[in-house]
Amino acid sequence: MQKHDKGGKMRKISIINQKGGVGKTTTAVNLAAGLSRKEKKVLLVDLDPQGNATFSLQSKATYDLYDFLTTGVDIKECVTKLGKNLELLGSKESLAEIEKDIANDENSLMTFAEKLNKIEGYDFMIVDCSPMVGSLSSLAILATNEALVPTSTDVLGLRGTSNTLKMIERTNSKYEHNLKVTKIVPTLHDGRNKVCRNTLEIMNNIYYDIISEPIRVNTRLREAPEKHKSIFKYARSSRGAQDYWKLVMNVLNDEKHQNKITKESSVAAHT
Repeated sequence: MQKHDKGGKMRKISIINQKGGVGKTTTAVNLAAGLSRKEKKVLLVDLDPQGNATFSLQSKATYDLYDFLTTGVDIKECVTKLGKNLELLGSKESLAEIEKDIANDENSLMTFAEKLNKIEGYDFMIVDCSPMVGSLSSLAILATNEALVPTSTDVLGLRGTSNTLKMIERTNSKYEHNLKVTKIVPTLHDGRNKVCRNTLEIMNNIYYDIISEPIRVNTRLREAPEKHKSIFKYARSSRGAQDYWKLVMNVLNDEKHQNKITKESSVAAHT
């Protein structure tokens, strides 16, 4: 099988966990919004037929992700400009038809992934994934080169993360891809709750090298989608905004660290 081409220097990040209710959309929306506030040009892709990211930020485009993948429509007609540096490629229930297309012809999976890979002009592409294991999850993995895994700080959340990492490993192997999990993001954390504290401790022990600081339970994070705003626009002094801003800076610091390693390697190669 032909090796999948990741393409480009754009950072393409899937927000993925096969368990629902762990804060994937909240993380995708607010990571994208936060990065855009750091002068990064960001495309948020809603790869979930439920369209929660699309609802949260209100797509006004004529066409959506399904149209972009299955027709020749230009991406400019499919995105909604949400701010100076933030655009949304939205979706709706019709995206579920992609699953049927791929089931009938697996080559279409590679075709769809290549269309996403050819998107240019952004510093980041943040992909909000469907919680269901299937073709859309495979598409997200093949269209990106990094993954952030939001994980609720409870036993079922921890189990869902373990299963998600195995699923990513299987997909990487099958398609000769190399998606790297760069962050485990503890979510819905309540420091007063013993289960949350114990689970977070276990997560820190298992994923010590890639775990981020926890996103605390916060009412403002629950309210923001109803107002169709990111947490930074809705309640910028809230705990939710503080926690997601730390994640944004963490992601950007990863980039600085990687650039430093690349420069050092280049210097070493020429000495």
